[in-house]
Amino acid sequence: MTIRLAESDDDIACCCHVMRELRPAIAEAEFVARIRVQEATGYRLALGEADGIAVAAAGFRLGENLAWGRYLYVEDLVTSSAQRSKGHGRELLAWLVEFARREGCDELHLDSGVWRKEAHRFYEREGMEMASYHFKVDVS
Repeated sequence: MTIRLAESDDDIACCCHVMRELRPAIAEAEFVARIRVQEATGYRLALGEADGIAVAAAGFRLGENLAWGRYLYVEDLVTSSAQRSKGHGRELLAWLVEFARREGCDELHLDSGVWRKEAHRFYEREGMEMASYHFKVDVS
């Protein structure tokens, strides 16, 4: 698998089918525009390809706060269901860790839905630890 930042509209669009496995509510027709809006606030999209086909994708941003120092926060991380257990997720996560190092980050963080038990096992196998709970409230 090769991994790179998805920067062109075509690169972004080819991530859509993979990303929709994680975020099915995103309409394909709106995908590129939504990524472009998020890029204005620092979002970046990594594309993992095998044989010219998108098999994994990760949306992330860099930030800095008092709790973590400089960090890379993974908002979206997904491998195509047809391509799982082939090492693509491991490669993409390792790529993100190396990207964070090159950017001077102290830590890499991500949240994962409490129901995503297989994903949690994957993160733990890759050396990540559950460090906190995440809370939310609907304000609309």
